[in-house]
Amino acid sequence: MAQNNRILELFGIERPIVQAPMAGATTPDMVIAASEAGGLGSLPGAALSVEQMTAALETIRIATTKPINLNFFAHTAPPPDPAAQMAWRATLAPYYVERGLDPAAPLPAGGRAPFDEAYCALVEAYRPEVVSFHFGLPQGALLDRVKRTGAKVIASATTVAEARWLAARDVDAVIAMGYEAGGHRGNFLGDDMATQVGTMALVPQVVDAVAVPVIAAGGIADPRGVRAAFALGASAVQVGTAYLFTPEARITAFHREALHAATDDGTAVTNVFTGRPARGILNRLMREVGPLSDVAPAFPTAAAALVPLRAVTEKVNEPDFSNMWAGQAAALARDMTSAELTRYLGDAAHG
Repeated sequence: MAQNNRILELFGIERPIVQAPMAGATTPDMVIAASEAGGLGSLPGAALSVEQMTAALETIRIATTKPINLNFFAHTAPPPDPAAQMAWRATLAPYYVERGLDPAAPLPAGGRAPFDEAYCALVEAYRPEVVSFHFGLPQGALLDRVKRTGAKVIASATTVAEARWLAARDVDAVIAMGYEAGGHRGNFLGDDMATQVGTMALVPQVVDAVAVPVIAAGGIADPRGVRAAFALGASAVQVGTAYLFTPEARITAFHREALHAATDDGTAVTNVFTGRPARGILNRLMREVGPLSDVAPAFPTAAAALVPLRAVTEKVNEPDFSNMWAGQAAALARDMTSAELTRYLGDAAHG
């Protein structure tokens, strides 16, 4: 089913493929390759400081003049909760002892940062063609500044209600994120994972509910998924997990091995890595503490207590305490470069 060109015209791209912004795994080389191949390369800012993002953008802008997307998280930082942190550290303490670590040692600071004044200034300086948000939208003054740069604004919705909320705030397109998708869920109006909607059901209902173009995300890893998304009314697809199979992805050896061994039922939605639901390949921590745990503290603070455990296990290529984000269609993905993947999936939209 031929695509309808709405996203091509809106973003100024040649193929209706959005390379998903995957914090930690996306590299400037991936963004460059996806954009140069005619899709929309996306650089995630959530795990990058302003300085790191600036350096990445310098590299990207030297290599391509094609449209790019800068992605940010729009969450609100939670207030300090020492009791929740103590409970979480107590839950993880046996693993510390097992690995010869001090359960009471100070934890590193940091974590995923929300969109703020400094990131907004970066957008104003580099003027990307597209800016995308996860977990809703930033507060009005910052959002207005982004729009004044001329950037098209898009954001993720996991329900029809979230899509309508975004459309009412004048986004240029909505990413309809099905439950199949890997990585962090984009939900922001509710947190009940039992009622999250699959891509096949979500996309056509969002298409019917909003006037702006809809980008389908979740469970799309080969040409069949692309064609299905367009049959449901989508104007483009956002693809994440399939890009993890490319040489441009920055992931651990065990994550890459797990992706190649992925099965349809080998992932789960979990909050034990960051405090917020995200889909990844099952591992020890997910099985023994989660997948969804009431003890995990608020996003993004759960991650800090795992840093020491990750440090010792990743050195020996063990995945026990590391997130391996992946969607349910990982088994459909194949090894190819980011440019080849963009063309491979993009060409399917015309068939």
